[in-house]
Amino acid sequence: MTRRVLVLNGPNLGRLGSREPDVYGRLDHAEITRAIGSWAAELGLEVDVRQTDSEAELVHWLHEAADAGCDVVLNPAAFTHYAYAVRDAAAQVGTAGGRLIEVHLTNPATRERFRHLSVVAGVATGTIAGFGSHSYRLALSALADAAAHPAARGLDPKESSR
Repeated sequence: MTRRVLVLNGPNLGRLGSREPDVYGRLDHAEITRAIGSWAAELGLEVDVRQTDSEAELVHWLHEAADAGCDVVLNPAAFTHYAYAVRDAAAQVGTAGGRLIEVHLTNPATRERFRHLSVVAGVATGTIAGFGSHSYRLALSALADAAAHPAARGLDPKESSR
């Protein structure tokens, strides 16, 4: 059975390729979406890649993932730092039995101070940041490995939060 993963991208990520390419890279969202699809297929995962600039829509998608019990790769973008509604919806993915990996193209800890705080990190299974588009590949690999070995330390949703 193929494991379904929602790959959810927050605000401004639809502008990749043209938005600060020296910071975020030259690949646009469509190119990253194609790469994610290829990586997922290699790993035996089914992905649905989405992008929104709307916090409400992102919350709705996280609720959808929780209701379906599917895993999520989430790049909350600017919502990372202040969107408690996104954080609360992300927490529901884990309590429903899914895994949620927070990803970032850049490493927020090396950027402006306001980017250092993630309200999502505390409810995420893990965070991968700073590897450009390959952050998504690493997240998908972690999810595929966890599906094959559910007791993998740190990726078992039944483990208590730390």
